[in-house]
Amino acid sequence: MRAIVPQEVLEQKIFLIRSQKVILSTHLADLYGVEARELIQAVKRNIERFPGDFMFQLTNDEFKNLKSQIVISSWGGMRRARPYAFTEEGIAMLSSVLRSKRAVQVNIAIMRTFVKLRNILLAHKELAHKLKELERKFEKHDEEIIAIFNAIRQMMAPPEKVKPRIGFKPY
Repeated sequence: MRAIVPQEVLEQKIFLIRSQKVILSTHLADLYGVEARELIQAVKRNIERFPGDFMFQLTNDEFKNLKSQIVISSWGGMRRARPYAFTEEGIAMLSSVLRSKRAVQVNIAIMRTFVKLRNILLAHKELAHKLKELERKFEKHDEEIIAIFNAIRQMMAPPEKVKPRIGFKPY
């Protein structure tokens, strides 16, 4: 079965804001085929379902930073009001608020994308951990090789001859 929204499109709409992976309300509205204000109105009618860790509104600084990152002109491309950011849990909750067939299909595609990203991040963490272990091993090997070279240098250097003292030798 072909996804209603390609994963590549969804991956481009996921941002890291406040150390959380989120999708903006404007992008979600496009995906669901509704206007952004309709989406926000539906959320506000059911606000008890969206605590702060499910959804939050971007601050002015976050919005300016985001606009500069995704190169949005100041007069268009995105509405002028600060958008809301929905976490994975908030997006899952949206399917209970927006009860259309498209909303369900889009949510399934989004959840699959989040799972894929989580698996990729997990694989990267494991790889980073293995690289750290290799670095530690090589550092230990470097120290051992230096010790071996120092021992070889000592063996190669002629021993210093002790010169006999000239003069009276007390016994």
